[in-house]
Amino acid sequence: MKTGRFILGAGMTGLAAGVASGLPVYEASEVPGGICSSYHMRPGDTKRLYAAPKDGEAYRFELGGGHWIFGGDPLILHFVRSLAPVKSYVRKSSVFLSQKNLFVPYPIQNHLRYLGPELAAKALREMVEASMSKQPVNTMAEWLQAYFGPTLCGLFFYPFHELYTAGLYKQIAPQDVYKSPVNLNLAIQGAFAEVPPVGYNVTFVYPEEGLNVLAQRMAAQCVIHYGKKVVRIDLKEKVLYFEDGSWVNYKLILSTLPLNKVVEIADLTLDEPPDPATSVLVVNIGAKKGERCPDDHWVYIPESKAGFHRVGFYSNVDASFLPLSARKAQDRVSIYVEKAYLVDQKPNESEIKGLCQDVVQELQEWGWIGEVEVVDATWIEVAYTWFWPGSKWREKALKALAEQGIYQIGRFGRWVFQGIAESIKDGLMAGGAAR
Repeated sequence: MKTGRFILGAGMTGLAAGVASGLPVYEASEVPGGICSSYHMRPGDTKRLYAAPKDGEAYRFELGGGHWIFGGDPLILHFVRSLAPVKSYVRKSSVFLSQKNLFVPYPIQNHLRYLGPELAAKALREMVEASMSKQPVNTMAEWLQAYFGPTLCGLFFYPFHELYTAGLYKQIAPQDVYKSPVNLNLAIQGAFAEVPPVGYNVTFVYPEEGLNVLAQRMAAQCVIHYGKKVVRIDLKEKVLYFEDGSWVNYKLILSTLPLNKVVEIADLTLDEPPDPATSVLVVNIGAKKGERCPDDHWVYIPESKAGFHRVGFYSNVDASFLPLSARKAQDRVSIYVEKAYLVDQKPNESEIKGLCQDVVQELQEWGWIGEVEVVDATWIEVAYTWFWPGSKWREKALKALAEQGIYQIGRFGRWVFQGIAESIKDGLMAGGAAR
């Protein structure tokens, strides 16, 4: 068989690389888009539809929960718009303190007045004191304490990160600190009055017809082989082996697969342990809207009986996520719920079913949803990537694979957090370089 150059994975990065390079793309599933792929489900049905039904009577969800396009170079956004028209949105997000039944606008440190004068004063004083401390930090927990102090850590940051990182926050290095912006001037102002929104996702865009349409239109410009899951890479003989028993020789690979998985299937030995990752169970729900359903785009949850850390509201972003007959009345809601796990703690089917029931019950108790019409869960094996303090595993893995003609690209391939726009940029640049 002829030796060639290939792309692994038809998520947003792999599709962009395929568009830019013309190289063949191998994809494990039967549809493009990866965790950003949208799908539809009719009320009362369990079948996923990868195209909207003609009568429009279906909820729209995404495999990996809500993925909105934030940031990005103007030229990348132009590329996206050339394939799929988009709408623009201004973020509305909150922290929900369930024991207090209290919503606090995100980020919580800039809206302390919602906590009441006594608690706000205490938290603000601790933030000021923390800003004057010069103690070194090694872990995410230490970083949170050093910037926000014990009150906010106890109220939100520690319990939220316990859920969000599946308990790893006490061991992993600080990262993605821009997600929790620290600005004492804004914190002081926010203790008494309104403050301007801050963060990396204050505004975002989303394709009018769904992310699956963007993925499909990118895929139409690529050569994609579906149902081709790579199970082994022979670095010595330069061979890719697939789950269906087929194989192909390679000269160069652009891989969007998670870095830890590529190291594993390539049987690559490194002199330090791999950095950790967390998995996420995404529970998509279509239901009647509850009397106390928030109007946020997403809500951060530091405490829940079912253990989920975030609830997102697709239909609060855009009514097109609802069945056609419900879009005007807005009496339904399309949502996603995220619960994190360590990668080796995947629940079985019975446990997933039980968790879905627990999630529905808790949201109903909160008054966010009423009668449920659709419940559908997806397991995302590598959802968030982290680093051990002082670890060089990522750099060593990327270098060792590159020496074997395997170049890791994209969010999970490079083991970094980034949004869709940056992932598409990665793919276009890598595809252009490999063309």
